[in-house]
Amino acid sequence: MTSDTPLEVLGGISARVFLRDYWQKKPLLIRQALPGFQSPVTADELAGLSLEEEVESRLVLEHGDRPWELRRGPFTEETYGQLPERDWTLLVQAVDQLIPEVADLARHFRFLPSWRIDDVMISFATPGGGVGPHFDNYDVFLLQAEGRRRWKIGQLCDSESALLEHGDLKILADFRQADEWVLEPGDMLYLPPRVAHYGIAEDACMTYSVGFRAPSAAEVLTHFTDFLAQFLPDEERYGDADLEPAKDPHQIQADALRRLKGLLDEHMGDERLLLTWFGQFMTEPRYPERVAGGEIEEGDLFEALGDGAVLVRNPSARLAWSEVDIGLLLFASGQSTLLPVHLRELLKLVCAADALHQDNLQAWLADEDGRTLLVQLVKQGSLEFADE
Repeated sequence: MTSDTPLEVLGGISARVFLRDYWQKKPLLIRQALPGFQSPVTADELAGLSLEEEVESRLVLEHGDRPWELRRGPFTEETYGQLPERDWTLLVQAVDQLIPEVADLARHFRFLPSWRIDDVMISFATPGGGVGPHFDNYDVFLLQAEGRRRWKIGQLCDSESALLEHGDLKILADFRQADEWVLEPGDMLYLPPRVAHYGIAEDACMTYSVGFRAPSAAEVLTHFTDFLAQFLPDEERYGDADLEPAKDPHQIQADALRRLKGLLDEHMGDERLLLTWFGQFMTEPRYPERVAGGEIEEGDLFEALGDGAVLVRNPSARLAWSEVDIGLLLFASGQSTLLPVHLRELLKLVCAADALHQDNLQAWLADEDGRTLLVQLVKQGSLEFADE
């Protein structure tokens, strides 16, 4: 499949056309992007997930104790018994990390970098339910799974857009509608960042939201400089050798700023360190506590593989790889490892394969570097045995 192949999930346009004309530019309504789609999760199962301590969930009631009341899970069965018949929404985050069939949705978006996908949130809404007019700072695909939802599309927003006075939700005070569509099961809506939108359930409905990671400039600067500081010795400081006599000792001269900028440029321009930080940052698990391996001896691991054991990616793990001048970098759940270039195909396999077993690992089981890497990923928790 090439980038010019028409894709059903994009309404018959190619990945190249979508990225050129729509991605981060304008909305796209795709009728029957996934025809015949059947949600692998029922409304009752979604509510069941919201009862669990380790699952991030929210309830939004348009007419609760206050307008647009937000409640955070975990909930109880009594919670649902006391809810009104309409005008509320349940949202459960990262369901793809809990249910493999939901994670399978990612295969429809392989025309985009996998490390950009954040998670799949699922919402269930009773008639009239919604979370108010708002905007997100990231791209999102909204797949209608059950029932019907009316989407109203509005203006382009930013941090200056007026919001209602609400301590929990960022609801637009001024929503200016431009388009309106009703989505039915299998329909999908793509929204670029900052486009105002307002979804209202026509009847009891379920919507899958495939969201994408987009670190803010503030996050990039803060986290990268913190990362960079680990590698800088304390004696490396601002200096002003060959300083000219001060005409006014209270004035900060332009040459001081040039020296300061030179100090920053020397380190901020290190592309290998920038790549290392970026790979670690973008593969940091949403829930790091779910990525926890254990001790295992190399011999025990490969004996198990020989006996038919299968390794799979931990549902909460994130993997990516890149190339640098001295080898390959594997990013696994917020950590990075420098590896020799001959492991390129193994890295591709580890990142892309649904399962790792004796057959597809055969070429690497005799390679010392390959064996070490597999053991490392199991110990770290990014890979685990399928029966776990």
